Amino acid sequence: MAGQHSALRPTSSSSSVSTFSLSSSQSFASRLLLLLTVLSLTLACFAFILQWRGGLNDPITRWSLDHHEFPGMAVFGSGASHSSRSVGSDCVDLLGQSRSPTFPYFRDWKFGYESDLNPKICITTSTSAGLEQTLPWIFYHKVIGVSTFFLFVEGKAASANVSKVLESIPGVKVIYRTRELEEQQAKSRIWNETWLASFFYKPCNYELFVKQSLNMEMAIVMARGAGMDWIIHLDTDELIHPVGTQEYSLRQLLSDVPGNVDMVIFPNYESSVERDDIKEPFTEVSMFKKNYDHLPKDVYFGNYKEATRGNPNYFLTYGNGKSAARIQDHLRPNGAHRWHNYMKTPNEIKLDEAAVLHYTYPKFSDLTSRRDRCGCKPTKEDVKRCFMLEFDRSAFIIASTATEEEMLRWYRERIVWTDKELNLKLLRKGILTRIYSPTVIIQGLRESGIFSSVITSAMQTSESKDNFLKSVESSNSSRATTSGVVSSRKIVNSRESQATARRALETKEVASHPSAIPPLSPPGLHDFNIDT
Repeated sequence: MAGQHSALRPTSSSSSVSTFSLSSSQSFASRLLLLLTVLSLTLACFAFILQWRGGLNDPITRWSLDHHEFPGMAVFGSGASHSSRSVGSDCVDLLGQSRSPTFPYFRDWKFGYESDLNPKICITTSTSAGLEQTLPWIFYHKVIGVSTFFLFVEGKAASANVSKVLESIPGVKVIYRTRELEEQQAKSRIWNETWLASFFYKPCNYELFVKQSLNMEMAIVMARGAGMDWIIHLDTDELIHPVGTQEYSLRQLLSDVPGNVDMVIFPNYESSVERDDIKEPFTEVSMFKKNYDHLPKDVYFGNYKEATRGNPNYFLTYGNGKSAARIQDHLRPNGAHRWHNYMKTPNEIKLDEAAVLHYTYPKFSDLTSRRDRCGCKPTKEDVKRCFMLEFDRSAFIIASTATEEEMLRWYRERIVWTDKELNLKLLRKGILTRIYSPTVIIQGLRESGIFSSVITSAMQTSESKDNFLKSVESSNSSRATTSGVVSSRKIVNSRESQATARRALETKEVASHPSAIPPLSPPGLHDFNIDT
């Protein structure tokens, strides 16, 4: 027994080895635990120091609704007052606070991030508007994904102090209506074809329509050279409203379009102003009348009379929307509202939710400004050769013959929606709708100081203030004879023989092309034989 017990009892040497091994293992674990604890604390302290010093930006916190900073907005102390704004420029005072000329804009647009955009979208327009309208228009569309703008300018938009600001904006190409441009367009293909010919030899809106088509033709060439994927023709009183996607993004909207689609049609909504003293339509107007294409037929015709309010049509002006075209071979304009292709009939789709917001006669001064741009006689017969739509004809006659008091009364009766009960009824029916997105975006841009910063930056890049003022005078004098309306008669007469020759050679090709699509009124009761 003693021998058995002695065999089972551990010896002193084996016990010592076991104790040493256990002690070493515990020591290693303790050191490892200490090392991990120190490392974690070090990293935590490092991260805390970075955030405390402002070296780490959380994008979610930065753009949250609770945060006062807006894309493109610099942080200023609470003690800054509005009275400290620069007053060196009327445009700066009008467009917002004057702040630092160096400002970041939506993913650092100043540093050429546009190459990352997909698809690449451009907008072309023909405008004579000033900075108070063009700057909000440009930057709003930049926010929703447009990277490039082709601005065909004349009048106020072509003046040196306005055009200099426009040229300073990345992605904006300014094209002036010079003698060289007129001569180049006189040699263009569409001058020598018949699909636009019915709009020749007529003044005012018809002449503008021809000019827009010519500019669109040139814009296609420039868009291809710039590597664009889509092109849109838009006026500077129109904004794209890209709803129907997860983001308020025109890029996402067009990226979802199937690859076999050539043209996307945006039905237009028309502004319904509620006051007669609107100064900034993009931020003061929120009520719009929906397009026929976005309404049930029974709702549209069931409320047609009340929605028309005694005007000639459901909309004051056009109702056939605007369109975006995929850049491809043989693309051409088909008037200001559509695109076409020389070799095929474009495959088009019409969007169910997205729209073009058309700010139609939003300011009382729009009555006289349109009158001043046209030299037609204020008679029912003469205005037919000047304006395509009935309301434009009536507005021109009133603006040309009535007193200011009479014009204001007519404006309130025909354009301003003052009947709140009717407004509420049509809002409930879905005829009218409230849209605030453009107001929020443009007001945020204005408050961030982007518009004033663009102006200030453009002024500072000139050699000196004196040289800049001299350039204004010389530029205005040199453009005085070339910035007016292009005469389609003059260009057609100069190219008449060449046009006849080309038409003789291309009769078979041209015959297959439909006439240009003009601005068209929405459907009326008579279009569907509905009793009035």
